[in-house]
Amino acid sequence: MIGPEHKSFPPSAWGSTAEQFLATGPTLADFQTPLLTLTRDALDANTAVMSGWLGARSLQIAPHGKTTMAPQLWRDLLDAGAWGITLATPWQVQLGRAHGLERIMLANSLVDPVALAWLAEELRDPAFEFVCWVDNARTVELMTAALGELPRPVEVIIELGSPGARTGARSIDEAVRVADAVRESPSLTVRGVGGYEGSIAHDRSEKSLEAVRTWLGLLLGLHERLRDHYDDREPIVTAGGSAYVELVAEALEGVDGIPLLRSGAYQVHDDGFYDSISPLPLRSAMHGWARVVSRPEPGLALLDGGRRDFPWDEGMPVALDIPESQVTALNDQHAFLRLPASAELAIGDVVRLGLSHPCSALDRWTLIPVIASTDDPRVVDVIRTFF
Repeated sequence: MIGPEHKSFPPSAWGSTAEQFLATGPTLADFQTPLLTLTRDALDANTAVMSGWLGARSLQIAPHGKTTMAPQLWRDLLDAGAWGITLATPWQVQLGRAHGLERIMLANSLVDPVALAWLAEELRDPAFEFVCWVDNARTVELMTAALGELPRPVEVIIELGSPGARTGARSIDEAVRVADAVRESPSLTVRGVGGYEGSIAHDRSEKSLEAVRTWLGLLLGLHERLRDHYDDREPIVTAGGSAYVELVAEALEGVDGIPLLRSGAYQVHDDGFYDSISPLPLRSAMHGWARVVSRPEPGLALLDGGRRDFPWDEGMPVALDIPESQVTALNDQHAFLRLPASAELAIGDVVRLGLSHPCSALDRWTLIPVIASTDDPRVVDVIRTFF
């Protein structure tokens, strides 16, 4: 049921189900500001671009669901051929199971005893495929002690990291020792190798690209070292956020096993960080909408959307239709939009904002309207998020 807890939905929608609300034929103009919208044609186009790109390279993908935390959008990815869904925390895995996911990769170590007890019970369902990561022998000890006897062992990915990066064994030799510990555990089995190259670099300078290529070479070297650790299932070799997908594809194409990317941001994309770094022809499927509430001095407009509404961790919002303007600061509920002298922007006008970083945009909204396209403001769906 739609209610006042769903930010910026019109009061006329309160008490309606999403289906009832959509049957009234709402448009973008029926909503209050500030607002975040998704765009159906861009979501579909981005999903098709990635599916085609992967298919041409015989690669598979388990998109990272934590980007949207929206089971409706996960289903779109699965319908487009995704191998499964990647998630980041045990609670996210539990939510995924509650929404019917049957193949999940937890791209993280699992040492929480409550979550491990839940997993032990969940593995009684033979249709549930689950794999998580390990990067330390202590993790293996904790998992083994908590899991006890299982209907089948938990499949794990040996995670390779890099000095100064995030998680992951810091060398191939260290990773092999972790795999040796897994092989001795009655509760676990080695399913493959993986890691996250996005913690190694953050731009597309030649130095960063070479660092990613070097790490990918080490990952493939670890895969070769662990051949006698794999069980009779086809091993997984997994890497790939949304920033360096072409480098990951180049390294993983033709690998002996399942070459599995985990990019998650491509479905929504953005007008900021990912637009500047992704090699794929994607377009932003999310926009912010904010209304001018004050023109206190020349060259400055205050908008009614701020940090509680829009992301800023990977760049400020951008007023897409106002050249030479700049959002210079965000307060909790206001944006400072600096304007050229020629800009005609009045109190009450609505500004369309390009946003950077879908991972920190959608988590501010529990119910998001989906418009047909930027040229067609009909609301064709509403997306529920679970953050």
